[in-house]
Amino acid sequence: MLLDFLIFLYHFIFMIIPVILCVAFLTLTERKVLAALQRRRGPNVVGIYGFLQPFADGLKLILKEVVLPIWSNKLLFFFAPFVTLSLSLSLWVIVPFSEEVLFIDLEYSLLYILAFSSLTVYGIIFSGWASNSRYAFLGALRSTAQMVSYEVSISLIYVCLILVVGSLNLADFVYTQEACWFIVPFAPLFFIYVISAIAETNRPPFDLPEAEGELVAGYNVEYSAVGFALFFIAEYQI
Repeated sequence: MLLDFLIFLYHFIFMIIPVILCVAFLTLTERKVLAALQRRRGPNVVGIYGFLQPFADGLKLILKEVVLPIWSNKLLFFFAPFVTLSLSLSLWVIVPFSEEVLFIDLEYSLLYILAFSSLTVYGIIFSGWASNSRYAFLGALRSTAQMVSYEVSISLIYVCLILVVGSLNLADFVYTQEACWFIVPFAPLFFIYVISAIAETNRPPFDLPEAEGELVAGYNVEYSAVGFALFFIAEYQI
């Protein structure tokens, strides 16, 4: 039993490391694109063309002091980032990367994705409520409302594909696309899905729940150091 658990943990870690690296460089890409749109340079000092900027930001967040608000619920405040990150990382264990690389083959893997992606909302609610700050609480409510609303559109898109494939297993979705990718016959659904996915992760131009001009920074306004980093990583993976 212990050996099986260690093997499981070994494969899980080596699957998550590339995901974390992709998140790091997605942040760099986003900052570069936004800088180009606003006619400014963006990250260009750390490394060649700012290539090492994500690692510098990660090191800075790890070394910073963890600040706990005095009137916050300490247990939930500390627990919320780990809940959000663990739920977002658990979604990757059923993704079929190829015919040979499939971590866990579930018969109802699509329902698993819908269930766990919906549970990530609780981490945001916990963070806003446990901070005992009106700004964090209002930001959590706005983020929750946006995530829940766009999950409806994503679920409806899944229903259309389920009717075509006739299965809830992601592996069957891959096998069905051997002759033709779904992006060809379902191009309108693909664009709707991309828009809904961007809104689900609260990235620009759908970052209104944070609303720096109104709410300071949203649900994570009271978080710093590692807690903020965990929320940021989870936000990119939901």
